[in-house]
Amino acid sequence: MKKYIRVVGAVIVNEQDEILCAQRPKGKSLPLMWEFPGGKIEAGEAPRAALKRELKEEMDCSIEVGDKITTTVHEYDFGTVELTTYYAKHLAGEIQLLEHVDMKWLPRRNIDALNWAPADIPAIELIRDGSIEK
Repeated sequence: MKKYIRVVGAVIVNEQDEILCAQRPKGKSLPLMWEFPGGKIEAGEAPRAALKRELKEEMDCSIEVGDKITTTVHEYDFGTVELTTYYAKHLAGEIQLLEHVDMKWLPRRNIDALNWAPADIPAIELIRDGSIEK
């Protein structure tokens, strides 16, 4: 039986309605694919608390977690990932790449131009098409 991994992702939107996209490192699963920053939910941890913790660990910044966008489940070769994405607002701290190799701010209409991790794609479609507003 494959490992079931619960993760959260932050769709950080800036004042120009651009969305933060983060590129995964070469040495990890899904190398060089793009994702919304975030990470695994620890046992007993609430998803929104996990997202705040992960952004502090991965990008050394503080966020305010907003509305839920969607939850998707995707089966990879390494396990099954349940990804819940939330809108988020950057509150404090200069965003640093402590886990990712690159980041870009892209307009909502252009976010599907990158090579995204498959679990992120349903959220991207909702955000890009304006089905979900911040």
